[in-house]
Amino acid sequence: MRPGFDLDGKRVLVVGLARTGLVSALFSAAYGAKVTATDERPIPEVAEAAEKLRVAGVKLELGGFVPQTFLEQDLIVVSPGVPAKIEPLENARAKGIPVWSEIELAWRFLRGKLVAITGSNGKTTTTSLVAHILKTSNVPTLIGGNIGTPLLALVETSVDTSVTVAEISSFQLETIDSFRPEIGVLLNLTPDHLDRHITFEEYAGAKMRIFENQLEKDIALLNADDPEVTRRMPAKPKIFWFSRQKRVATGAFLRDNQIIFRHEGSEVELARLADIQLRGQHNVENVLASCAAAYLAGAVPAAIAAGVKSFRGVEHRLEFVAELSGVQYYNDSKATNVDAAVKAVEAFPGPLVVILGGRDKGGPYAPLRELLHERARLALLIGESAEKIAADLGDAVPFENAGTLQQALHIAARHVQAGDTVLLAPACSSFDQFENYEHRGRVFKELVTQMQSATATEKG
Repeated sequence: MRPGFDLDGKRVLVVGLARTGLVSALFSAAYGAKVTATDERPIPEVAEAAEKLRVAGVKLELGGFVPQTFLEQDLIVVSPGVPAKIEPLENARAKGIPVWSEIELAWRFLRGKLVAITGSNGKTTTTSLVAHILKTSNVPTLIGGNIGTPLLALVETSVDTSVTVAEISSFQLETIDSFRPEIGVLLNLTPDHLDRHITFEEYAGAKMRIFENQLEKDIALLNADDPEVTRRMPAKPKIFWFSRQKRVATGAFLRDNQIIFRHEGSEVELARLADIQLRGQHNVENVLASCAAAYLAGAVPAAIAAGVKSFRGVEHRLEFVAELSGVQYYNDSKATNVDAAVKAVEAFPGPLVVILGGRDKGGPYAPLRELLHERARLALLIGESAEKIAADLGDAVPFENAGTLQQALHIAARHVQAGDTVLLAPACSSFDQFENYEHRGRVFKELVTQMQSATATEKG
């Protein structure tokens, strides 16, 4: 049984009024809590959310945090975008006030089984594919978390027989307490979010919290090919593996172009390698993890095979946009760190024109040097990190500082030839010029569509 939490009459402070904060405040108010919502942004920047909260009877403190308010609560729910170590939160913890992420509160109310997926890269694709396979297997399935729909928004539709598949970020895991998925998945660990976590060890420690409260009956599904994962194995849950490179004793692996699942000496075929519709070897790993997680959550092999074959990927992840005069344009705006950008570039033999840049997250860009030297004819740099990227790339590849996405596409159009690929794989967050990576990806697609229309008009 999950511990639950009685919100009725409790004083609850929700910190941060983006999508998750709004849902957290409305949920808490609906369950009888006396809710205050606070955000450092002024009223005009959160006007739409503020109006919804006022209607629900939520008290608002906008334009800055009031330290005393944090000390007068029974519970504080912090949005993922708010650093967990800001002084008002630390003072509240010192007073014994629980500070939870939204996933902690949601977990206490969700019914059914929870499959929680984390890692530096591949979370969105894997979460989406696991949910797709489960639905194909006629398992009642909900999908949410860091992928777009807060878990609290799924509470009312969850039932005892449902499986909730959740993408979980390190920011969300920083402030859990008892959060415990029945199946926890760790895809990989590479440096990311070092602007917030400061060190890789701190970042990896946040990721590993996904297994912190698991029991012996729960499952941890881990990447056997990632040394940073294998040296951090959780102690309590049953361990299952997935591997693209070798046979594993328990879990999913490749043999004769088949995805095989092995457990207690018996083997079952789950899908064929040829049925994977996604580009890149990193997506083979994502599919292996997805097949294993879905099988462990109750999907049958035939549905797993059908689900893999019918899955076409997710928006902003190696998403084909258009072909103009023999040049293909791909949107991988979700490549918000260097390792993700490396995997995106590896998915194409070249020649490439790669658009890089945005808000720097603290990691080096040097891992891109050799790959861009081999496969790219040009790198176009945008956003705040352009100078740092240029310094790290050195003379590995010709580059231009385009400044904006629009200008980058104009420059690309002057250099590309038939057979080239223009790839948006920023290796950075989007928050310098865009609301989020989805906004950046949509703008990229809109600009390419405008180019496509202009080309059609010229030909007409």
